[in-house]
Amino acid sequence: MRVLLVGAGGVGSAITKIAARRGFFDHFVVADYDLARAEAAVAVLGAGEQRFSACRVDASDEAAVTELLTERGCDVLMNATDPRFVMPLFDAALAAGSHYVDMAMSLSRPHPDDPHGECGVKLGDEQFERAAEWEKSDRMALVGMGVEPGLSDVFARYAADELFDDIEEIGIRDGANLTVEGYDFAPSFNIWTTIEECLNPPVVYESERGWFTTEPFSEPEVFDFPEGIGPVECVNVEHEEVLLVPRWVGARRVTFKYGLGDDFIGKLKALHALGLDSTVRVPVRGEDGAEVRVSPRDVVAACLPDPATLGDRMTGKTCAGTWVKGTRDGLPREVYLYHVVDNQWSMREYGSQAVVWQTAVNPVVALELLATGVWSGSGVLGPEALPPLPFLDLLTAYGSPWAVREQGPTHASAPAPAPAPAPAPAPAH
Repeated sequence: MRVLLVGAGGVGSAITKIAARRGFFDHFVVADYDLARAEAAVAVLGAGEQRFSACRVDASDEAAVTELLTERGCDVLMNATDPRFVMPLFDAALAAGSHYVDMAMSLSRPHPDDPHGECGVKLGDEQFERAAEWEKSDRMALVGMGVEPGLSDVFARYAADELFDDIEEIGIRDGANLTVEGYDFAPSFNIWTTIEECLNPPVVYESERGWFTTEPFSEPEVFDFPEGIGPVECVNVEHEEVLLVPRWVGARRVTFKYGLGDDFIGKLKALHALGLDSTVRVPVRGEDGAEVRVSPRDVVAACLPDPATLGDRMTGKTCAGTWVKGTRDGLPREVYLYHVVDNQWSMREYGSQAVVWQTAVNPVVALELLATGVWSGSGVLGPEALPPLPFLDLLTAYGSPWAVREQGPTHASAPAPAPAPAPAPAPAH
């Protein structure tokens, strides 16, 4: 297998470090708009690692990416960019006859008249509209294959296959106790993506109603996360799992909730109130009087530290997981399937902070399953469309085990007084 990896930021660089320890591929072409960043992601692997090369490409230039895929003979495009570039990369892979994998899906657009009640354009709609073309090409577009979405979707399918006869609700629950020394505000994941998913209307799925939206940060609940993280207040946030899981897994309700904390939510609301979450370019005059046009959200991102560089200042753990409620053998059951990464471990073992490492390991596992033929198919597929057990077994073989906790009334609750919020929430793609 020959892979074109587009995006050599925090997650892209972690992907190269993880893949370098495996033997399932022939070559990784690491491409980025910033050639120096791509070269650095390759150089850190050492001079003895000849299976990686670096080049420059503009992810927004579909024709250039198509040409690069063809010239380098790549079997699959691995998209490690932010969601703005999903569609040009997705279309380039289709045009080149390559498979495609991403960790975040095409962007949503709120309903113009009732944004907090009705769906407009949903996450992934643009990709699913092209499903017939992918089926005709006999190629797979595996979408949402990070940690959340990604591993969380695999957990949902595993629960349906192995743990339940009937599922009432599937709820993705993400929490952390990460702290970053020396910063009052230092998100542990891409702030552009974090703003997008946290300030858009969250989507909820109910089998009798279909997909609908609600207010951002709605339905707070306290969830008790495992391995010492403890209780964290979680709120509704827009996320791909709610759009993916119901397509392949039967459940009467599907939700996604982050453990954000009041401080983080307050800062996001302030950005929104000031218009600093906008992606519309506005004119700004420089010191020389020349006018430039910049996106306020890009300015916010430029003012904050690069999440990939925070590992040495970060302590704590991040947890991604899927809570499932239903019945088994006629008896009620609740479980939480989860994956925890300790930042101290990921920094020691890979030199990558916990959130980006946890996001990166899952697409590498998926690539290995595709390379070996364990996972196969055509069309636009979510992770829950494929057999879950081979993925979970291989994830454990990568040295990063997952677990299942039988739930009781103490682990999740209705709205309650919030505990101390985690200072650095871990939004994950």
